[in-house]
Amino acid sequence: MSKTSNTAARKARRKKILKQTRGYFGARGNVWTVAKNTYEKGLQYQYRDRRTKKRNFRALWIQRINAGARLHGMTYSQLMGALHKKDIQINRKVLADLAMNHPEAFEMVVKSVKA
Repeated sequence: MSKTSNTAARKARRKKILKQTRGYFGARGNVWTVAKNTYEKGLQYQYRDRRTKKRNFRALWIQRINAGARLHGMTYSQLMGALHKKDIQINRKVLADLAMNHPEAFEMVVKSVKA
C-alpha cells in the first residue's frame, strides 16, 4: 500500500501562514521556512506586548495625574494617599482622564481631598 500525502491540508496550512506574513520585508513574507519562523516569533511578541501595554498605560496615567496634581500644589503620592485616607475610590484611568480632559472636575476632586 502506498503512502498518502494530504496535499490539500498541507497547502491550506502553508497558505494560512503565508497570508498572515504578507507585507513583511523580503523573504519573511514569501519563503515558507522564514515566514513560519517570523510568524511564530510575531505571536510571541503579541503575547508579551499585551501585558506590556497594561504597564505602559498605568505609567502614562500616573504621569498625567501627577501633572494635574502639581498644578494644584500636590504631588501624585500626596494625592493618592489623601484619596485613600478619605476613602474615595476612583481609579487611575478615570483620574487621568479627568486631569487631561476635565480639569475643573479634577480640581473639585483635589479640593475635596484637601479639605
